[in-house]
Amino acid sequence: MDATDRKILAELQEDGRMTITELAERVQLSVSPCHRRLRALEQAGAVAGYRAHLDPHVLGLDFDSLVFVTMRESDRDTIDAFEGAVADIAHVVQAQRLFGDPDYLLRVLTRDLTAFQELYDERLAALPGVQRLSSTLVMKSVVENRVLPL
Repeated sequence: MDATDRKILAELQEDGRMTITELAERVQLSVSPCHRRLRALEQAGAVAGYRAHLDPHVLGLDFDSLVFVTMRESDRDTIDAFEGAVADIAHVVQAQRLFGDPDYLLRVLTRDLTAFQELYDERLAALPGVQRLSSTLVMKSVVENRVLPL
């Protein structure tokens, strides 16, 4: 990956909807070489996909919480079952396995406290292998959806 590839990726991070002609202009290439480079970056997995960035508040998802999960067991079957079950909960918008304690950090978006409590009691507390859940509310997002430093 060279400097031109990095420019292509940086431009795409800012606006993934631009045409190949606009992208080529911005990175100062002709359309064909720009298109070849873009396809190569996609095939290499550097571009994982394209999607719209939605505003959760406009969509009524105003309750943002972080849930810390401590596991009872850490064997492969339990971890696989837990991670599979977490992946099936749409309101869990981010899940990260951590070193140390706690074992996982989940970011959960819901309409309100009542919806969060229902999700917490009925789905999160019933996840396979969970020993303890602890949650906190997000007061304000300071940095979110930042582009990757290239």
